[in-house]
Amino acid sequence: MRRPLAAALVVAALAVPGSAQQQEPFEPEGYRADNYRAPVPATLAGARVLNTVEAEAIWRARSGAFVDVLPRPPKPKNLPAGTVWRDAPRKNIPGSIWLPDTGYGSLPPAMDDYLQRGLAQASRGDKAALLVIYCLADCWMSWNAAKRALAYGYSNIAWYPDGTDGWERAKLPTEEVQPEPRPEQ
Repeated sequence: MRRPLAAALVVAALAVPGSAQQQEPFEPEGYRADNYRAPVPATLAGARVLNTVEAEAIWRARSGAFVDVLPRPPKPKNLPAGTVWRDAPRKNIPGSIWLPDTGYGSLPPAMDDYLQRGLAQASRGDKAALLVIYCLADCWMSWNAAKRALAYGYSNIAWYPDGTDGWERAKLPTEEVQPEPRPEQ
């Protein structure tokens, strides 16, 4: 009788969410403020979540503006005098605007303004225009930025959680870009 009881306990444990199975990340109430390269939720309340096929269809139809929020690696401090620093190139979805560092959990006022101005530029001032926000796969930066765009009153936000990783896996074109000019910090 012990074996059937043990088997029943194992089956029951597997049926209880979180006990023996890993759950998907859930949507936090606020913004994610750390560990930005980690599994992301499958949803974003108020936004449409896109897969690569859907993102490509929007891109090909030119029916939405694409906004990349991947951070730009900072210049290392204490570089020896005379060291030449070259920013790493960023390849993103053609036609996107790049607003680096706008997906952190907390934005200083200058960066918040930078994001708002960039979204206004991408949407041409139309808060109902479709904005597709992305960075890389498993990157909370795009989730945060899309959530923030909703908070700014944009009503047609699409979040592309696979970002350029998913785009490149599908062998879709990319182009090297420079970020939109940003405020001094």
